[in-house]
Amino acid sequence: MLTGGPLDVLTGDYLAELTMLILGRDRLKDPGLGYAKTFLRQLEDCLGLAHEKGVRIVTNAGGLHPAALADAVRELAAKAGVPVSVAHVEGDDLMPYEEGALTANAYLGGAGITACLRAGADVVVTGRVTDAALVSGPAAWWFDWAPDAYDRLAGAVVAGHVLECGTQATGGNYSFFTAHDVRRPGFPLAEVAEDGSAVITKHPGTGGAVTTGTVTAQILYETQGPRYLGPDVTARLDTVRLEPDGPDRVRISGVLGEPPPPTLKVGVTRIGGWRNEVVFVLTGLDIEAKAALVREQLAGPLAGVESADWTLARTDHEDAATEETASALLRLVVRDPSPDRVGRALTSSAVELALGSYPGFHVTAPPGPAQPYGVFTSATIEATRVPHTATLPDGTRVAVPPSPPGPTQAPQASDPTPAPPAFEALGSGGGAPDGSGAEPRDGGPGAQPPVPGRGGAGESPAGPATPAAPATPAAPATPAAPAGPGGPTTRAPLGTLAGARSGDKGGDANIGVWVADEAAWQWLRDTLTTDLLRDLLPETAPLPVTRHELPNLRALNFTVPGLLGAGVASGHRFDPQAKALGEWLRARHLDIPTHLLPPPAPEGTRP
Repeated sequence: MLTGGPLDVLTGDYLAELTMLILGRDRLKDPGLGYAKTFLRQLEDCLGLAHEKGVRIVTNAGGLHPAALADAVRELAAKAGVPVSVAHVEGDDLMPYEEGALTANAYLGGAGITACLRAGADVVVTGRVTDAALVSGPAAWWFDWAPDAYDRLAGAVVAGHVLECGTQATGGNYSFFTAHDVRRPGFPLAEVAEDGSAVITKHPGTGGAVTTGTVTAQILYETQGPRYLGPDVTARLDTVRLEPDGPDRVRISGVLGEPPPPTLKVGVTRIGGWRNEVVFVLTGLDIEAKAALVREQLAGPLAGVESADWTLARTDHEDAATEETASALLRLVVRDPSPDRVGRALTSSAVELALGSYPGFHVTAPPGPAQPYGVFTSATIEATRVPHTATLPDGTRVAVPPSPPGPTQAPQASDPTPAPPAFEALGSGGGAPDGSGAEPRDGGPGAQPPVPGRGGAGESPAGPATPAAPATPAAPATPAAPAGPGGPTTRAPLGTLAGARSGDKGGDANIGVWVADEAAWQWLRDTLTTDLLRDLLPETAPLPVTRHELPNLRALNFTVPGLLGAGVASGHRFDPQAKALGEWLRARHLDIPTHLLPPPAPEGTRP
């Protein structure tokens, strides 16, 4: 990023829910730790170059100990002979929080970063701030925005969300990846304007692609309702507009902002207990009977274990040409407060079945000891109770007040989805309340707020407008006979027409689904209800799925509370962060109007 083209501020997002747990364990071993050590190793290579080019560096790599990282940066700079000034932001750490908590951090906004940059800092390190604050904070400094410039701040928050996951905005993890060369995608950058609009692009000559589709996918990532609540501003995702602005350039504009809620989200991690797992390989015939035999044989050793989950993945193929493709996988995951009950004795008892169980018995790994697992939960706290503090390069400590309660800027365009008075009471963990875009008409509890503590001041926000056309998919199935007034339909995967991006927020998952044109949007909006989603993804059937519409983006966003149990660190599910949940949905077949589908690819061409 420093050598590929012009840059004013280089940002780095090092924190995720799982990272906080890892840093918490580091801090237990050494109170001087708790920050991302990888940042320092990277800084050795580029601090001098950044100083030479006049590029400011802003990162949340401070984690649980930003002051210690700031000192380490100063030490590194002194050894390298690079005269840089370093500041840090703190106050997010709420420990000791409650019994059993390993970490507890409030999600701060960008105002502390702004204060550090105004004081002349070349490098700013923070603890737990929202990912988007790494962009909105520098933007507010650069343009000298007031704290109540909500539309401008909201635009910068959306730009920050697009950048936060790096190459996910330039073709990485993209549904229509075959349309682009994404072997080595370049990193995205945002050209932020004074009015809060931005152009997402990348340095010339770097790989991947920036299209309305790639930006749409990232805007939908780990978001919930139309209002994205943050500590500096509530960004209105239903007002986001996207349009091409040249090759590998997408303009984000029209974002409206509203005052933030009076509360901040708090992320809490704790050690949940101990876990272990065994994966049995079942080959050939009688797969179900072989699985049943193993489960029965281990019933005794598992009798005292708090939780034992079995899953059978039918990866086997009939009359397979290789042994691997003739095999299925039976996975046992055990959890317990005691390491002894799920330790090596238990996994050894599984392996000891080898000579007296199903034919062809073997497992994928030798018996191992129990490992601790983590649990992530979230709560809210009054913003006035969090000591948000900017420590300036000269050591001066400046208190950063919460955002003001309302705007003084000129009124904007009409509000398509006004918030009810009760909305602010939801705090930074709220999603979209009744009347703010949730859809109850399809049988789901869409008009109810999502589970508290999700989708607010965390790692996600927005919603875009005109996605790029998808890659030409494989030829669809033979068209079915005309069905009713809608004309003929074809049985085909949803992904033939729609893109998707999914992710996690603690134990909750989200799935954003979008299409490229208005005709497809009308069909998607009317067809993909919460009931149909539950049918297509049976794992979601018992859960309170919520649906939100984002018409500007031609997108639907579904939240699935509880799908991921206690979060990624607990290893509750095969895909513990729901990263592939959207691709599973795209692979499910349904009847799609034939005229909406792309034509079959010519023979011999790559889809």
